[in-house]
Amino acid sequence: MKKYDIKTTDKETLKKWFHLMTLGRAIDEKAPAYLLQSLGWSYHAPYAGHDGIQLAVGQVFERGKDFMFPYYRDMLTVLSAGITAEEIILNGISKATDLSSGGRHMSNHFANPNLHIENVSSAVASHDTHAVGVARAMVYYKHKGVVFTSHGESSVSEGYVYEAINGASNEKLPVIFVIQDNGYGISVPKKDQTANRKVADNFVGMKNLKIIHCNGKDVFDSMNAMTEAREYAIKTSNPVIIQANCVRIGSHSNSDKHTLYRDEDELSYVKAADPLVKFRRMLLRYKRFTEKELKEIEEAAKKELSVANRKAISAPDPDPKSIHDFVIPAPYIPKVYVDGTHNQEGEKKNIVTAINETLKAEFRRNPDTFLFGQDVANRDKGGVFNVSKGMQQEFGPDRIYNAPIAEDYIVGTANGMSRFNSKIRVVIEGAEFADYFWPAMNQYVETTHDYWRSNGQFSPNITLRLASGGYIGGGLYHSQNIEGALTTMPGARIVYPSFADDAAGLLRTCLRSEGLTVFMEPKALYNAVESSTVVPDDFEVPFGKARIRRAGNDLTLVTYGNTTHLSLQAAEQLAKEGKGNVEVVDLRSLIPLDKETIFESVKKTSKVLIVHEDKVFSGFGAEVAATIADEMFRYLDAPIQRVGSTFTPVGFNPILERAILPNTALIYEAAKKLLAY
Repeated sequence: MKKYDIKTTDKETLKKWFHLMTLGRAIDEKAPAYLLQSLGWSYHAPYAGHDGIQLAVGQVFERGKDFMFPYYRDMLTVLSAGITAEEIILNGISKATDLSSGGRHMSNHFANPNLHIENVSSAVASHDTHAVGVARAMVYYKHKGVVFTSHGESSVSEGYVYEAINGASNEKLPVIFVIQDNGYGISVPKKDQTANRKVADNFVGMKNLKIIHCNGKDVFDSMNAMTEAREYAIKTSNPVIIQANCVRIGSHSNSDKHTLYRDEDELSYVKAADPLVKFRRMLLRYKRFTEKELKEIEEAAKKELSVANRKAISAPDPDPKSIHDFVIPAPYIPKVYVDGTHNQEGEKKNIVTAINETLKAEFRRNPDTFLFGQDVANRDKGGVFNVSKGMQQEFGPDRIYNAPIAEDYIVGTANGMSRFNSKIRVVIEGAEFADYFWPAMNQYVETTHDYWRSNGQFSPNITLRLASGGYIGGGLYHSQNIEGALTTMPGARIVYPSFADDAAGLLRTCLRSEGLTVFMEPKALYNAVESSTVVPDDFEVPFGKARIRRAGNDLTLVTYGNTTHLSLQAAEQLAKEGKGNVEVVDLRSLIPLDKETIFESVKKTSKVLIVHEDKVFSGFGAEVAATIADEMFRYLDAPIQRVGSTFTPVGFNPILERAILPNTALIYEAAKKLLAY
């Protein structure tokens, strides 16, 4: 391994480093001025004191081979890696031409997708699992590169950092976790974060993991550590932690007053430890440069910043009309779907079989499709409900594999895999039951944001399967519905079939589309006779298209999932008794919502009953009701009514479950009352 020191490093390299460090510090110090002039940069986290390690990460990073996930303090890192001063300022003052996000994301969140310097979240270190996902794809596709992910030492307190490091260690992936330790998490000292003086030591017992300590204030020690880390990761395909000891010379950010929690002695110490001052002094002491030469470099950096500043300030601002752009990519448009009808003759299949056969067909069609989750690939077992049974045997353990019991890790690494190549499609069981999905919500939010936040430059192409709902005697951790919460977040499609053909057709469309789709599976119907249908080969169902399950003229009943069948039973009973002819609209797709089919039915019937399994209070039906009230009020002859679960968790005892979940009798009574209004 090449060793760097002040005596033997060539002069051109030293000149480049000093230029980058001087330019970076000049931008770092100028950033607050933009806010004072009301030009932007309302959030700035100065990096001064991290100079050595940040320069080294950028210098060791190989464009075209490596990926980088910087954090909000990594200004010099990205400058060293190839982002220009102008591009940094464009991000800082949120211009339309900002390569990171077009002004959509917070300042100090630097990215350049062309260099694979990735757009990351403000949720500290949540990008660690993305880095692991990219590395997983690198190994699968035999790509010789590494993934750098960077953040402060306090972020290591986050559970998903442990999940990422544990996963990279277990999967043997070339990820370099750079921990820039300046001793503080905003104002919280390290001693309040962890018992170890060096947080990297928290991971000492992990197999396949190399830990390297370095002085992050020193350019040469940092360069040697980073060079060693990359060479090791490439050679062994194993992860590395770099523990870089730094100082934070300034406040955490421009909204933090560090004199409230740091005394004068400490402030004097960190100022005296300034890495740029030390490096400049070394260049003179060892006679590598004269004072005149260094001043010329500093003057050149000042001029470069001046030019970059002028260009960035004159760049266009974002167009407010663009806010609806890039919420979610355009979906695959089905080609064989005709009004939801198909030949009903032939062998009927249940939902489990329909999903299983569709997955296999699409995995044969697209070799860049992967599936992982908990329990999905253990010998003959294919998930808790055997939905993925036989898939690992056919497609192998590199495409079908188990994940640890870490839901955030499952979603986050799926996001990362998508970043490696846009042709990749990832299917995940986000949790064994939808009720257990909550630990993944941080990554779910990140994934819904990505396409919009990156200004359309990156879309995580993920189908997120969740076994949902009750009627199985599962209690409050195996029977809940969570779609009401998920639908509040833009950036994901959410589908909820209740028949086998729709399950197959919607799943096929999911796997052929770009973007995130949540595929809710009513587990009580997996093997149910009433949900079994003929499933044509290559059947496709479009997003945002409801299906009229029963035609009628007297009442529109809007439903989906398990309650579709209960609603059909109630409608048939009402018809037999001569109390009214109910039209049952099966939404199938919650986002996008088929307002056209709903509205046409409302125009015909003038009465609406919304039925779903989830709680009535704040359930998805509330949004459907509000939409109808806003846009179709003049057609209504009665108040909109809703039927769903009580505002309680779901009880385990069958007596309690029956009292909580909606049933045919409850739907029948609500519909009868509305018909008579």
